[in-house]
Formats: sequence, structure tokens, C-alpha cells
Amino acid sequence: MNPKLVKWEEPLFELLREVDCKLEEEFGDILPKHPSRPAHGVTSNPQNDGLFRVSANFTAGFGSDHGKGYSLEMDFVTLKPVSAEQTATIEARAVALIQSRLDQAMPERKLKVKREANCWKIVGDLSLD
Repeated sequence: MNPKLVKWEEPLFELLREVDCKLEEEFGDILPKHPSRPAHGVTSNPQNDGLFRVSANFTAGFGSDHGKGYSLEMDFVTLKPVSAEQTATIEARAVALIQSRLDQAMPERKLKVKREANCWKIVGDLSLD
């Protein structure tokens, strides 16, 4: 993997781990986690434990109004149905946390979280300089 890409993505993924942990603290008891999933804090990566999995994947942005960016994924890892209201509340909190910490995590990038159809996307200066 390109070392510049790894260096660029490290603070983003660290931010997402922090947001995952914050969501666990605030909402981790609203639904039972999937029975095969370890308790929050057991693994070295919060994407692999607890109720939530917060991640981002690069997208080239073909057909997008915002262009290239990182598509955010905010998953509930449970067997129980998640209501639209619960999803909207937790998604809004996650987006607010991410947006509030982007400038600190990746200064001078002018990154923003934007809504793109039915998903959220981090857009802005994605250069590897």
C-alpha cells in the first residue's frame, strides 16, 4: 500500500475509532449486540466489538454531486430491528462528532461531512501531499 495513503488515512481511521467508542458510551445499551460479537473494548479495534461499526471507504465519486470522498458506514451489529428513529438519532450524533473533530484530526484539509443520497460522505482536500 502507498505509504502516503496510509499516513493520510491513519488520522481518519483513528477519528472513526473514537467516534465508535463515543457511540458505545452513549448508546451501546439501547439494543443487544450480535451474540457472536465480543463486548465493547475487548478487541484492539472497536469496529470488531460492541454494538456499532463505524467505518469509511474511499469512493471515486462517479455520478456524485460532491465528487470523490470517503463514504461513511455506520452499522448496528445486532439481530434486533433498529427503528428509523434510533437510526436517525445515532447517525446524526455520529455525523456531528465526526464533523466536529475533522479539523483537529486532519488540519488544513477543509474536510466536511455531506449528505449524498442515502449516505454520508467526507469530502474536501484528499491530496496525499
